[in-house]
Amino acid sequence: MSSGSSSLMWFRKGLRIHDNPALEYASKGSDFLYPVFVIDPHYMKPDPDAFSPGSSKAGLNRIRFLLESLSDLDSNLKKLGSRLLVLKGEPSEVLNRCLKEWDVKRLCFEYDTEPYYQGLDVKVKGYASAAGIEVFSPVSHTLFNPADIIRRNGGRPPLTYQSFVKLAGDPSWASSPLSITLSSLPPIGSFGRCEISEVPTVEELGYEETQQDEHSPFKGGESEALKKLRESIEKKEWVANFEKPKGDPSAFINPATTVLSPYLKFGCLSSRYFYICLQDLYKNVKSHTSPPVSLAGQLLWRDFFYTVAFGTPNFDRMRGNKICKQIPWNDDDELLLAWREARTGFPWIDAIMIQLRKWGWMHHLARHSVACFLTRGDLFVHWEEGRDVFERLLIDSDWAINNGNWLWLSCSSFFYQYNRIYSPTSFGKKYDPNGDYIRHFLPVLKEMPKEYIYEPWTAPESIQKKAKCIIGRDYPKPVVAHDSASKECKRRMAEAYALNQKLTGLVSEEDLRNLRRKLEEDEKPEVKNKRQRKLIG
Repeated sequence: MSSGSSSLMWFRKGLRIHDNPALEYASKGSDFLYPVFVIDPHYMKPDPDAFSPGSSKAGLNRIRFLLESLSDLDSNLKKLGSRLLVLKGEPSEVLNRCLKEWDVKRLCFEYDTEPYYQGLDVKVKGYASAAGIEVFSPVSHTLFNPADIIRRNGGRPPLTYQSFVKLAGDPSWASSPLSITLSSLPPIGSFGRCEISEVPTVEELGYEETQQDEHSPFKGGESEALKKLRESIEKKEWVANFEKPKGDPSAFINPATTVLSPYLKFGCLSSRYFYICLQDLYKNVKSHTSPPVSLAGQLLWRDFFYTVAFGTPNFDRMRGNKICKQIPWNDDDELLLAWREARTGFPWIDAIMIQLRKWGWMHHLARHSVACFLTRGDLFVHWEEGRDVFERLLIDSDWAINNGNWLWLSCSSFFYQYNRIYSPTSFGKKYDPNGDYIRHFLPVLKEMPKEYIYEPWTAPESIQKKAKCIIGRDYPKPVVAHDSASKECKRRMAEAYALNQKLTGLVSEEDLRNLRRKLEEDEKPEVKNKRQRKLIG
C-alpha cells in the first residue's frame, strides 16, 4: 500500500495523452498515479464459434487495433515517467480490488454513454463512494454532453440533425484553450497484491495469427492518429472543400476520406482537438464548406448519433424502440450468409464485403451500398443482422454511430425515402468504370472485360471462358434479380409504413406476423419463384 495520496486513471476509450481531462485531473496534486487498462473477457476472450477470428464481440482487426493503441499509450506514458498497468478480469471487480489495495483517494475515467459502460460505471462509482473515494468522470469523448442537449430539448433527444445543431450551438469549452500536452506525471506507487502485466500480443490473448494476404492498413494509437490528423490538415484546400456524401467509395489506394474514424472511436484522437484544428483552418481560408457536409459537420453528425442513442431506450433494436419503424423483415439465413460471405453474385457488393473482412474499414458510400442492398434495396433482411456483422468486423465500429447508420440506411428511422436506393450495379460504375476496386478485392474477376465486370452473368459464355471465370462455377450467379427484388422491397416498405401510420407506431409482434403473411400471399408469382430458386443452381 502506498502512503501519500494515490489516484487511479482508468482508461477505456480515450486512449491518449492530449486533451484528456480525466488524466490531467488524476495527476494534479497526487503523490502516486496508477494508469490502468483492464483486459475485459467480455470483449477480448477468443470465441472459436464466431464467424471470423476474434472474440464474441470483436473481429481480430479491431482487437489488433486496440492492442496497438494500448502499446502506443504505454510508450507515451513512459515518456512522462509513467507506464500503462494492464490487468485482466471483470472490470468492476478488478478496479474495486485495486482501489482498496492501493488506497486510492481519487478515481478518474472518461464518461461513456454506451449502455455496457453505463452499467459498469454504476457498480464502480457505488463502491468508490461507499469507500469515500472521489470520482471524476468528465465528458471528453464527444464535443457536447448528450445529457445537456436532451435537457435543453425538454428531456427528449432531437431527432433531426438540424434541430441538434441549433440546440447545440458552439461547444462551451471551445472558448478556452485545450490542454494538449503534459510535461510529466506522478510516479506509480507499489502494486501490492495486484497482478500487473504489459500490453499483451494477439497471441498472448489466445488468438492465432491468421495467415491473410492482406491486413488492415491502419495502425492503432495516438501517435498515428496525430500524424494522420496533421497530414489531413496540411491539405488545406481538400479540408476546406470537403463535402460528404461526395467522395469516391472505390478509392482504396488513397481512400477519399481522412480515415480518422477508428482513432475517434477509441479516443486515440480527441474529437474536440480535431474540431479546434478545423476551426483554425477555416479561419485561414477564403471559403469552406459548412455542416452537414463539411468535416466539422461530420463531427457534429457523430455527436448527433451519440445524443439520440443516449436518449433512446432500445436504440440498438427494432422492438421497443420508439423511433424505429416496425417492419416485417425476412428471416433468411441463406441470403444473410451470401451477403456476409461475399457471394451475392453482385461484384460491387461482394468486393465491399471482402474489403470489410480484410481491412475492417470501407468508405462510407460503400457501407451505404451494402447496407441498402441487405435491407430495403434487395434482400429485405433485418438491419439488426447487418449491424451485427459491421459491429464485429469494423475497426471503427461505434455503438451509437453503427446503430444510427443502420436505422438510417434501412429507412427504419431518420430517413424515409425508401424509393431511393443504391443500385448494386450502376452506383459503383459511376466512380470506377474500369472495375479496379472489384479486380483488387475479387481477383477471380480480374480478367473480366470492363463492360461486364459489374454484371458478369450477362457476359457471353465465350467471354467468361476467356476471362477464366464461369458464372455459377467460379463466381456465383446473382442471389436475386435486382429489378424485381427492389420492386418487391419497395412494395413491402410501403405496406409496412402504412401499417405504422395506421397504428401510430404501436405495432405488435402479431401485427407484423399478419403483415408478413399478407405480403407473402400478395407476392408476384415470378418474384416468389425466383426467391425459391435463388440459391439452387
